[in-house]
Amino acid sequence: MSQPESPAPAAPTGRRERKKAATRQAISDAAMRLFLERGYDDVGIREIADAADVSTTTLFKHFPVKEALVLDEDADQEALLLAAVRERPEGQSIPAALREHALHYRMAAANGDDRFTAFFALINDTPALRDYVQAMWLRHAAALAQVIAEESGLPARDPACTALAHFALEAPRSARGHDDLRQAVIRAFDLLESGWGALASGR
Repeated sequence: MSQPESPAPAAPTGRRERKKAATRQAISDAAMRLFLERGYDDVGIREIADAADVSTTTLFKHFPVKEALVLDEDADQEALLLAAVRERPEGQSIPAALREHALHYRMAAANGDDRFTAFFALINDTPALRDYVQAMWLRHAAALAQVIAEESGLPARDPACTALAHFALEAPRSARGHDDLRQAVIRAFDLLESGWGALASGR
């Protein structure tokens, strides 16, 4: 299963591409079904391959590590993140744009969507997946810092841009465990907004 918040990929046009995409989807669907039924740690790679009617070699051609069976759209996530800053409405601050992105794409489980709820519950209940998704998300920090600098007219390696990128990516994680997940995210970004606003006014 791809991450629910990602946009649908373009439909493959060639026969070979369609077959490859269908195989990948079959593997992903089989993996997610088994993970949700029995838990991530209790499902083996061979079981997933058998359920998808492929070899383990084929499975690893599509998903190089087990975690990628759940979280496999790293490039798409980065593109959406950077677009949130570059394409924000006129007059909207960068922290506000990143807050809206986090609320829309990371907090959907709080809105009662069963698909999101099951997806995020699987991640939150599995230490290996929690660590993997956090490492994946923070890999985007350098690219995000660069875009923040470009949009703010600051030097590419300005430490304020690096800090904002890092803390904005950590904000959804800091909200875990709070009764009101959405409000916890908003509060975290309010702090970032205040600090960034003070920096901007001092330039």
